[in-house]
Amino acid sequence: MAKAKSMYFCQNCGFESSKWMGQCPGCREWNTFAEEPVAVQRGGAVSVKRERARPVRLTEIEPGKTARISTGIGELDRVLGGGIVQGSLVLVGGDPGIGKSTLLLQTCRNLAAAGRKILYISGEESLQQIRLRAERMGSFADSLHLLCETNLEDIREVITRLQPEMVVIDSIQTMYSEGLSAAPGSVSQVRETTGALLQIAKGTDISIFIVGHVTKEGVVAGPRVLEHMVDTVLYFEGERNAAYRVLRSVKNRFGSTNEIGVFEMRGDGLAEVKNPSEYMLSGKPQDASGSVVTCSMEGTRPILVEVQALVCRTSLAFPRRTATGADLNRINLLLAVLEKRAGLQLSACDAFVNLAGGIRMNEPAVDLGIVAAVMSSYRDCAVDEKTIFFGEVGLSGEVRAVSMAEQRVREARKLGFGRAVLPEVCRRTAERVEGIRIIGVSNVREVMGLISAGNPRRPAL
Repeated sequence: MAKAKSMYFCQNCGFESSKWMGQCPGCREWNTFAEEPVAVQRGGAVSVKRERARPVRLTEIEPGKTARISTGIGELDRVLGGGIVQGSLVLVGGDPGIGKSTLLLQTCRNLAAAGRKILYISGEESLQQIRLRAERMGSFADSLHLLCETNLEDIREVITRLQPEMVVIDSIQTMYSEGLSAAPGSVSQVRETTGALLQIAKGTDISIFIVGHVTKEGVVAGPRVLEHMVDTVLYFEGERNAAYRVLRSVKNRFGSTNEIGVFEMRGDGLAEVKNPSEYMLSGKPQDASGSVVTCSMEGTRPILVEVQALVCRTSLAFPRRTATGADLNRINLLLAVLEKRAGLQLSACDAFVNLAGGIRMNEPAVDLGIVAAVMSSYRDCAVDEKTIFFGEVGLSGEVRAVSMAEQRVREARKLGFGRAVLPEVCRRTAERVEGIRIIGVSNVREVMGLISAGNPRRPAL
């Protein structure tokens, strides 16, 4: 009888070791190794003779257009790059209760209504629970098949027999293979089941969506190699108590990785937000200091968002710095630039910066909006609500160019904005848009000059 063998796996990145180690050499995390049994290959297996692969010249390959299947959800199609690619393996991650299963069930409903055969496999919910959730969305076609199973071998048999066009696995952490004695959700089980599903997707040309749980750090639970095996990785973002959800693509072999889709959670499921800018600016206060509208590019889509800043005198030895929706280190950098280059005494003030609506943006183009909001709050002077700011701010206080300035200004004009403050080097490009006044600035001192230092609460522009 073969002797049982075990290995040590890093629960964070999947690094393998024959002995336990305190620190993982792969991800440099401490105390992440766990012992798991591994399958031992038996000797004497009969080898199967197969045809060897032959290299092909690049010029011999005939170009062909990748066939895509529309999900019936425009925001999801945008993030996927135009639709579902046949034979692709897509990983959907997000916090519990964020709406992953709801979105995939809605996708199955639309595809089934189009006459496509769909298989939904759940390892966490019973058939009755799925039926209760589906009743809130409406009627479903007969081509949608449900299966509650966690055994990978049984799932492979059902897929081979049914031959669906799309399969949903909810979730990958509940699946297990009988060839491994490790518990479901372990590193070896997650990697083995994902590899088997990848072979099924590529071998049978079936599109497979797998749901993955996330850790407290917000990354997909399991080995890091899981994200490298799949074709597309989608993340659901947003607060559970907020009304909207953001679907972001962090990896896509068939499209852009900068696109996002915005959804609103309702009683009957997730609804698309056709105009995210208008949705994000709803409820913006009027004639309030520290409130400025900026623009960020998410892929090919410009999104306008309100930046709120609150600057007040501190009674502490060390002033507080808080950022919501933006990088705190970037906020500290911009505050230092304003104190050094614009002469604002921010070292004696608490500063709080918030991107309204709970959305998170890291593009450097929002720097100018943050700077203008901090100046407005510091001087207690309101900025005209029909003015938009965008541009990157450097360490010398200069306002640097950003990409797609014309598209940003066009989106602002569409929503009724009358003025746009942007980098001087982008002024000529932005002036092609008619019906909006373009103001070019070269440094933060010029921005400070636009914000009035006279009467408090008096509009500056």
